[in-house]
Order: sequence, then C-alpha cells, then structure tokens
Amino acid sequence: MTKSVSPQLLKVHRMEKKQVHDIPKEERPKYHMSSPTGWINDPNGFSVFQGQYHLFFQYHPYSKKWGPMHWGHCTSRDFIKWEYLPCALAPDESYDEAGCFSGSAVEVDGEHVLIYTGVMDRYLDDGFHYYRQVQCMAKGDGIRYRKFAENPIITGESTPEGSSLEDFRDPKVWREDDGFYLVVGSRAGDGSGQVLLYHSKDLKQWEYVTVLDKSENKYGKMWECPDFFPLGCKQILMVSPQDMRAWGLEFHNGNNSLFIYGQYDKKSHEFTRENITSADYGLDFYAPQTMLTEDGRRILIGWMQSWDANITPAPFQWSGMMTIPRELTYEQGRIYQRPVRELEAYRTDMVQYENVPITESTVLSGIRGRVLELLVEITGFGFEHFRIRFAQNEEYETFVQYSHKKRCLTIDRTHSGIDRDVVCRRKMELAPMRVFPGKGEGEQEVLKLRILLDKYSVEVFANDGEKVMSSLFYTPMEADGIAFDCDGTACISVTKYSFGNL
Repeated sequence: MTKSVSPQLLKVHRMEKKQVHDIPKEERPKYHMSSPTGWINDPNGFSVFQGQYHLFFQYHPYSKKWGPMHWGHCTSRDFIKWEYLPCALAPDESYDEAGCFSGSAVEVDGEHVLIYTGVMDRYLDDGFHYYRQVQCMAKGDGIRYRKFAENPIITGESTPEGSSLEDFRDPKVWREDDGFYLVVGSRAGDGSGQVLLYHSKDLKQWEYVTVLDKSENKYGKMWECPDFFPLGCKQILMVSPQDMRAWGLEFHNGNNSLFIYGQYDKKSHEFTRENITSADYGLDFYAPQTMLTEDGRRILIGWMQSWDANITPAPFQWSGMMTIPRELTYEQGRIYQRPVRELEAYRTDMVQYENVPITESTVLSGIRGRVLELLVEITGFGFEHFRIRFAQNEEYETFVQYSHKKRCLTIDRTHSGIDRDVVCRRKMELAPMRVFPGKGEGEQEVLKLRILLDKYSVEVFANDGEKVMSSLFYTPMEADGIAFDCDGTACISVTKYSFGNL
C-alpha cells in the first residue's frame, strides 16, 4: 500500500474544513445526506465497518458541477444522522488520474476495503488519445485509506472479446464461502450494456467468470452501477442503464435504474432473467447501491438527482443529495421499498384525521410544513382526479395527483419555482390495494401514500412500498402549505408526523 497522503488529498481536506463549516445548516436537508460542498452523484462503498454505516459518494469538491471524481465520505449509526469525514480518495495516481469513479466496499480482517474504478485519460506522444477504465483497490481504518501498490487489480483485457476498454466501471464486491465476487458494468461488442462477474480468493488476483446478463440494445446502452443480491426467493440484478427510451409508464427517457428479477445458480454462475421493473418512478433517482445490515436487512440508497436536470439554486454551495435509505423486501412478485425503520424514532407531534370527505380544496389544521411525514389513505373514490399539494402558497406548489379512472399517480413540479426547461411531470401505473377491513365486511379498495418531505425533496411510497417516486423541488421555504382537493368526492384518512432531534 502507498503510505503518504497525496498533495491532492491534502488540498481537499483543507478546503473541506472551511467549506463544510461555512455552509449554513439551515440550507441543508434535515434528514437526507447532502453534499459536504460542491457536487456529488453516485453513492459508493455503502457498507458496515466496525459497527458503523459508511457511505462514500462520487464527489467534485471544487465546483457544483461534475468534474474529476473523488470519493467523499460520511458515516452514521442509524442511517438518519450523517457525519462528514475527510475525503477518502482523490485522483492522484497514474491509473486514476482522470477520476476515482464508482465502486463499493467490504470489511476484511479488520480493514475496510474499497474497490473502485480508476480512469486514465491522456494523449500519448504520437497524438493517440488513450482512455481506459480499470478496477482498483484501497484499504483503510474507516477514516484514512491507502491505495494498493499493485493497482489496477482488473483491466479491460480480461473482458470478453469485443468488450469496450473505455466503458468498464462501477464494481460491486461481496464475500461468499469460496472467496470474493464482484460485478462490474461493461459495454458489449454490440455497443450496449452487460454485467460481468469476477472471482478472487484474496482481492488481489481476479478471474473473469461470465456475463451475467446483457441489454442487447433493449434496455438502454451502457449498464452502470450494477449490484447483485438475493432477496426472498429471487436473485436481483440491479443496473442503471444510460440512453433508454420510454416504454409506456414503466421506463422513461434517459438514465433509468432497473430491478432485474431472476434465479441464480451459484455453481454454474448462471443468472436466468424473469422480469424487469423500474426501481423508482420519480424525476430524480439514479445509481442506487445496496448493503446488508448485521441484522439481515437489505438497504438501498440512491442519488436523488437527474443527470439531465440539475436544478440546484445558484446561491447554494453544494449540489446533490441521497434518498432516504430504504429497506427492500420481496412480496407479491415484486420488490417493496420502505424507509428504514430507524426514521420512526424521530417522529414527533402527530396530527391525525379519520375519514375526512374532500369535495373541494381543503386545508387541515396542523398539517403544513416542509420537513414531515404524511400518511394518506384514500378509501372513497367518487372522483376522477385527487391531488395533494405541498410546498404551496399563492405562487408555488408541487403536487401528486391520483387518477382513479386511469389508475396512475403523477408527480408535478411545474410551479415549484423552476426557471429552466426541464422535465417537471412523470407518471406511474398504480391500482388501489384490495383489503378486507373487518369480519363480515366485504372487500374494499384503499390507496396508501406515505410521503416524506425534506425541504427540497419528496419521496412518495405507494401502497406500503409497492412503488416509489423521488423528486426534487427547490421552492422557497416560506411556501409550506399543504392542501387536498379533488373533482368529485374522496374519503381520506391522514396522519402527519414532524421530525424532532434532527
């Protein structure tokens, strides 16, 4: 391992000490991890090490735009309160001179091992543009990390014939009984995405195993940020394709994140695809990564922003935040996502209403604000459209709208204060749940919406986590109204929680 701290890393550390302190706490989200300073995108190295949750992230500390990637770093005891640590990796070696791209982490023999993509981008003496992506390793104690002296540990020469040497990135590592495995995103000879599987006994020498799955130009181009994990009776391959085209309401144009459901034979390393769904149906979600907690929960976190819609206000000194960490379960043929249960410990000031008829725009006393949790159950469907408006005043609003006839939910931030020509509306298919409320009572329909608001973001968990929508809106904080309305008659029950001690 290299020993000294590089000048590039020391420079970031000095800047972080000042910048993080200078950014007003009031400007940041309350319970979502946000950039210490400058730009962040993909979550990296989401893991447990020595009893703490660690989250690294793609990081350009010198501006609010994407630039040469570093690895920022923070830790938490409960997934809710995050503490910034010094930047862990900087592009300071010949094999990562153009950036330390995305990767993952695993605890091994008391050390925290990071596996990441190094990028080489240079012009040779003959004028040839040399661009390569390779996989690299660093080890540390949870605060300081040293890069492996024999990096890179995997190069593109190991990939299947015809694979790209330029698009070969984002390793996700885990441990099995027979050693270590990692999946890595790659571009196949046909120009579209594939996921490669590698195996190692010691994390240093890696052997290519197989292609787990590939796009074949059906699900976008390059498959970024792969993850591969068991969930219930299924094996899940999670990928983030670039350059997709919309398919109905399931997939949207541009960068998507997908759950690929299947079965996996550990002996033959054969993954059999069965189904594909979106991981999130909102306007701002990409590059999710999961980890396994010591109590056996599979937790997902994603970057809550879109590559095509950076709407961070100009005065802010930071850009980018993560979703609330989510517990994943496999139920009724699909992945359900729910906010980590640790969030419930911060609930305060409950306000509750039961079976309220809504026939016009209605404001309920005690339900307003920009940092809260809202549980809404719709049990009367005498309407075509039902809306929940939030971050609202005379000038601004963002809303979610349920169309009962079309069975779809819409998020719309058109009037949230955005002054750029970006996508502001997205829809997803959503049918009410069918429940039996009590003995002797017939089957009833109910639509459940669990809405997390945190200053500039909304995450809507529908029907106990069956589907999720994540979106940003940088509306001025004085717009804090919440209203319910419909074009007919709805019957709703509402519970609101504030969050204390954050």
